[in-house]
Amino acid sequence: MPANPGAWLAGVARHKALDQLRREARRAGKEAAAVTDPLAGAPGASGLPWPDSLPAASGVAANGDSRAAADELGLIFMCCHPALEAAARIALTLRSVCGLDTKAIAAAFMVPEPTVAQRIVRAKRKIQQAGIRMRVPGRDELPGRLAAVLRVVYLVYTQGHLATSGPELVRGELCDQAIRLARALATLLPDEPEAAGLLAFLLLTDARRDARVDGAGNLVLLADQDRSRWDRERIAESELLLEAALRAGRPGPYQLHAAIAACHSCAASALETDWREIAALYGELIRYEPTAAVEANRAVAVAMSEGPAAGLVILDALGGDPRLTGWPQFHIARGELLTRVGRPADAALAYQAALALGMSAPERAFIERRRAAL
Repeated sequence: MPANPGAWLAGVARHKALDQLRREARRAGKEAAAVTDPLAGAPGASGLPWPDSLPAASGVAANGDSRAAADELGLIFMCCHPALEAAARIALTLRSVCGLDTKAIAAAFMVPEPTVAQRIVRAKRKIQQAGIRMRVPGRDELPGRLAAVLRVVYLVYTQGHLATSGPELVRGELCDQAIRLARALATLLPDEPEAAGLLAFLLLTDARRDARVDGAGNLVLLADQDRSRWDRERIAESELLLEAALRAGRPGPYQLHAAIAACHSCAASALETDWREIAALYGELIRYEPTAAVEANRAVAVAMSEGPAAGLVILDALGGDPRLTGWPQFHIARGELLTRVGRPADAALAYQAALALGMSAPERAFIERRRAAL
C-alpha cells in the first residue's frame, strides 16, 4: 500500500492519460505505414514484388478486390511458414487468414474437428515457443511455401463449391475469394505452371456454378445440367491457361485437376464425356496425391467407363479407410452405384450413412429424394 494512495492513483492516471495521448499522436503515421509496408514495397520490406494491380475476375471490379487479394496472398505466404508441420500450417492459415471455421477445415481434411483444433493450437504454440518471426517472405523463400499456399487456395474453393452446412449448396463468397487469390498467385508467379493450373481448375469448375441448382434451389447432377448456362468465357480463358501450363513440361496435381475438369467442359453433352480419359487422369493424379479421396473419384470414373460393378469394387476396397467414413460424397457414390447394380437395400443404407453427416440443405434434400425413390 503506498503511503499516499490518493496521490499514487492520481499519478498513475496522469501517466495513463499521457500514454494514450502519445499513442493517438502516432496513430496516423503507423496506419500509413501499415497500409504500405510491406506489400507496396515500402523501405524495409522484404522486396517481394506483390503486384499493385491484378486482373479481376469476370464481373468484379479490379482495383479494390485485386488489391485485397494481393494483401491476403501476402498473409497466406507469411502464415505458411516451413518451420510448421505441413497440415498444421495449412490449417492455421485457413483459420487465421482465410476465415474458415474449424468445422469447415475438418471437413476439408476429412478428419474430426478436435484434430484440427489441436493442430492449430500446436502451430500457435510452436510459433511462440520457437520465436518464429512471421513476415512476408522474399522471392527466394517462395518455392518452399508454394505447395502449402496452393493447397490453401484449393481448399478455400472446395469449401465454397460444396458447402458442408447451411441453406445453400454453394458458398459463393468463398469461391470468389479463392479465384481472386488464384489470379493474384498466377500474376505473382507467371512462370509457375501449377499456379496457372490451379487458376484454370477453379475457373473450369466455377463455370458450372449457375447450372448446379435449378430455379427452386434443388441440386442438379452434372449429367443433367443445362450446359448453355455454363460460363463459356471462363472455360475459354481456363483452356488457354491450361495449355500454357502444360507447355512448360512440369506437370503437377493442379494441372491434372484442371485437365479432368476440361474433359467435362469440352464435352458437348454428358454422353460424349470421355470417362476413360478421366479415369486415366485420376490414375496419374494418385502419383501426386495418393489419397483415398482421389482413388474414390477414380472409382466413379471407372464406373462410368467400365460399368457400375467395376467402380463398386474399388469403392468397397476403400471402405475401411476411417477418413472416407466421414465423407458424405463417398456414401453418396456408393448409393448411386449400388442402385445401378440392383441392390436397393444396400443403397438405402449408404444414403442413410451420408445423411448422418454434415452437408448443405440442397444436398440433403437430394439424398432424401434418392432414398425415397428406392
